[in-house]
Amino acid sequence: MESLFTQFQLVARMATDDYVGFTFFVGCMAMMAASAFFFLSMNNFDKKWRTSILVSGLITFIAAVHYWYMRDYWATNMESPTFFRYVDWVLTVPLMCVEFFLILKVAGAKRSLMWQLIFLSVVMLVTGYFGEAVQRDAAWLWGLISGIAYFAIVYIIWFGKAKQLAENAGGNVLKAHKTLCWFVLVGWAIYPLGYMAGTPGWYSGVADLGLNMDVIYNIGDAINKIGFGLVVYNLATQASSQTSAA
Repeated sequence: MESLFTQFQLVARMATDDYVGFTFFVGCMAMMAASAFFFLSMNNFDKKWRTSILVSGLITFIAAVHYWYMRDYWATNMESPTFFRYVDWVLTVPLMCVEFFLILKVAGAKRSLMWQLIFLSVVMLVTGYFGEAVQRDAAWLWGLISGIAYFAIVYIIWFGKAKQLAENAGGNVLKAHKTLCWFVLVGWAIYPLGYMAGTPGWYSGVADLGLNMDVIYNIGDAINKIGFGLVVYNLATQASSQTSAA
């Protein structure tokens, strides 16, 4: 009862022009709705696709829980919840990399590909956290390492082994893979913008453009995490339909 009352107090204190707080609330609700949708639709698919849908639901569910805490942290302190955000990312981004492996299993993808993508994503996030929260004076160096790991992921899925597997699979798998690749190349590019807007360096002029890193991150999370899941959902729907027709 006290917790519920506290929630009402936080909402009451939220300013009408607090666009950051608004995106935290919308992001939380959107992630919750997406999780319910993915979890409740699992039984509509063949067994081989249920794991992919489950992972999609886990990604948005983990994000929804963290957004619940992050929106309260923002409402109470009016500060960026950097720690909670990176805890969220270090759990959800590797799961997004797992989605590549799951949809490419039909083409013979090996677990080594999955672990390679997971490792690179963890390096990208850990170094990003160090640059943004621990050693801000060396943000450019940590950002460089994080960027190298990011572009390594981009190379693998666009030009490397993952692309070869997607082309071997062809059809709907290839289409879904290409769409996820665009999410990584364009959608994930939002995060470096937020990093540059919130850390000192030669790129600090990004902040002068009026960009708020929390708004950037919140919009990016909603687009990337829910969008990732919907792409996988669409692939599972098409594959299951073809199996039923056969």
